Amino acid sequence: MLRRLALRDFVIVTSLEVELGAGFSVLTGETGAGKSILIDAVQLALGSRGDAGVVREGAARCEISAEFDTPPSLAPWLEDAGFDPAETLLLRRTIDAQGKSRAWVNGSAATVAQLREAADHLVDIHGQHAWQSLTRGASVRDLLDAYAGVDAAPMTQAWSRWKAAADALQTAQTRQAELERERERLAWQIGEIDKLAPGTDEWDELNAEHHKLANAQSLIDASRTALDALSEADDNAEALAGRAIDALQHVAAFDPALAAVIEVLNGAQAQLQDASHTLSSYLHHTEPEPDRLQQLDERMSAWLSLARRYRRPPAELAALLAQWKGELKQIEAAADLDALQAELAQAKSAFDATAQRVSKARGQAAPKLAAAVTQAMQQLGMAGGRFDVALLAQEAPQSFGLESAEFLVAGHAGSTPRPLAKVASGGELSRIALAIAVTTSQLGEAGTLIFDEIDAGVGGAVAETVGRLMKQLGRDRQVMAVTHLPQVAACADHHFVVAKASHNGSARSDVQLASGEARVGEIARMLAGERLSGTSLAHAQEMLAVAAELSASTRGRARP
Repeated sequence: MLRRLALRDFVIVTSLEVELGAGFSVLTGETGAGKSILIDAVQLALGSRGDAGVVREGAARCEISAEFDTPPSLAPWLEDAGFDPAETLLLRRTIDAQGKSRAWVNGSAATVAQLREAADHLVDIHGQHAWQSLTRGASVRDLLDAYAGVDAAPMTQAWSRWKAAADALQTAQTRQAELERERERLAWQIGEIDKLAPGTDEWDELNAEHHKLANAQSLIDASRTALDALSEADDNAEALAGRAIDALQHVAAFDPALAAVIEVLNGAQAQLQDASHTLSSYLHHTEPEPDRLQQLDERMSAWLSLARRYRRPPAELAALLAQWKGELKQIEAAADLDALQAELAQAKSAFDATAQRVSKARGQAAPKLAAAVTQAMQQLGMAGGRFDVALLAQEAPQSFGLESAEFLVAGHAGSTPRPLAKVASGGELSRIALAIAVTTSQLGEAGTLIFDEIDAGVGGAVAETVGRLMKQLGRDRQVMAVTHLPQVAACADHHFVVAKASHNGSARSDVQLASGEARVGEIARMLAGERLSGTSLAHAQEMLAVAAELSASTRGRARP
């Protein structure tokens, strides 16, 4: 659950730290006090989009920190991402006045995308306009799939493969003549270069060998001259070095310093002998090869001719041949109608099997979801009302399956369920959205549920039911609600009051935990407005007492 939320320079909050507990917590306050600012801050800490507009005017940056208990399901993700898998999870985010965002997870730098990945394990947020999504087919389908425990991603992927196979076959059928011309062109070009059979590094090797053979006589002459100078002429280098060594050895006993010179000369004489031996061997194995030189000229001429024809450097001919062979293989595959038809049939079969499994799961889950929401509606001032989930077969399969889903509702007993947007009023839509939220709240693994004014349009006895439902949810998970209903606030385990005040000409928002007389006063304000009276205070005390008594009796019944 969410343990602590800290804000600095966020919108109209200078500095704020809120410690949160288990159970059901409410945030109340006057209109415009900034009740939803805290929810916005939680969403930013969880990776939602943010810009420079969230930075308090005059501040360099805003900072948001949210500390959670680390859910066991998140431990593998933390380890894989390289974050410290501690007992608590600290998410921190800053946004500066230029809109640049930075994020951290347990003190280590993170991306905003990683914050969003963690969010699925931490918080479920139901907004005040949640009912709007109930009229959108994609949202309805996603909610039904979640209730059914269906992962539609494999089906979507199978549909994409099927569509790609169908497109490939259609393209091949309409481009047969074009593909055949392209195949013939490539086959002819490949045949031309295949005659040459160029090796990958052959051009460089041909150049090196040709350069050597073209200068063979110069190489032989220079090597002979060098060998003569080293060892075969009358005054060769080896003989002169030997003469120098002999002269110094006769007098070396008189001065030890000459020993080092003699050692250097001995080394030089050995190197001269090695060089002479190498040159002698080189001359023994080197001779002009006019026939081989002619072969090289002819092969290099063939390389140059093809290179000019296809306007490529000679060294690229081998790579060009490999490229054309790859293109030819692709064209032949693209033009193989039998293979493409077989691939299409296989892809369609895979999609059909996956889609039918999804359809079966949706068909089983739809009446169960309808019954659960219908039951919740009875408690929310819609007695006799009925909720239904209609599955409508598509004329043709779609990426989302074989059917679409639509929510239908009958506002009172005896009426026929009709599409939600056509028969429900604004208040009814809010109550239906709340009924669905309560019904599906256990689907996710997040430990914290947040309701942001989802009870808008609700009042009276229904509001008391909403408060009881949220308190009931709070027994298993942490529940936070932004509300304007005193009936809901009275049911909370923890009551936070958001207040806005002017400071040096600027608005500032603050949050305080209300208890005792302060809580009675806030609920009285919610009942009667700013001018509190003995009647409103007494009514507030009565509401709190009834909620406490109901909570105690419910806990008693829950004990084994």
